[in-house]
Amino acid sequence: MNEAGATPLTELVPPPPRGRVFEREVPPGLADVTRSGRVRLDAIARWLQDVAFADVVDAGLADRGAWLVRRARMKVEAFPHFGEPISVRTFCSATGRLAAERRTSVSGGGGAVEAVAMWIHVDPETLRPLRLGEEFQAVYGESAGSRKANFRLGHPDPPADPTAAPWRFRASDTDMAGHVNNAAYWEPMEELFAQTGEPESVDLEIEFREPAQPGDAQILRAGPMMWVTGTDGAVHASVAGLRA
Repeated sequence: MNEAGATPLTELVPPPPRGRVFEREVPPGLADVTRSGRVRLDAIARWLQDVAFADVVDAGLADRGAWLVRRARMKVEAFPHFGEPISVRTFCSATGRLAAERRTSVSGGGGAVEAVAMWIHVDPETLRPLRLGEEFQAVYGESAGSRKANFRLGHPDPPADPTAAPWRFRASDTDMAGHVNNAAYWEPMEELFAQTGEPESVDLEIEFREPAQPGDAQILRAGPMMWVTGTDGAVHASVAGLRA
């Protein structure tokens, strides 16, 4: 648990003793940081998905299917800052028939970030779940070992009386899957930091439910939880681990 009584967060397993580990250096850009030079959560989320895709491309598996993130935890012990190269190392930490878990470590620029994400493998045309297959297991099975990917949702639904604030997703937040990209869901936390002060560390987890489209939305808050909903009440995502 991230704190007593809070929603349990996904385990951050250590690097594997053997198996594939992919690493890439990324330069923090001017559009990735706040006024203080701190790299934002949404920028880190983009690095995580970009390096994950680069790994799949490097492994020769990019044309086998697409990936949709189901859950993502980001434990920031210290935020990276502008001006120094960042190293991103990633490996597959669990597999299943239709999903895989990916662990990623971000270091450099004064930062230390540990992340884990559950990705569902889908047909790029229909976005329906697609089996990983033997080719995937041949590349990533060794690092995953016997750990099984669990993509069940675990966050609670919003309570009856949360605080609410308006939000709006932009057209530029959409991606090739035709819905708001997962990185954009970290932006409401950055908006919260702008009001409460920049944090030195965070440990947050997002679960993605119903895909959002550009337009008006709502941010609901109750204790350490946040929910991103449509104006019709549909829950697009939930965030656990916020300071109550």
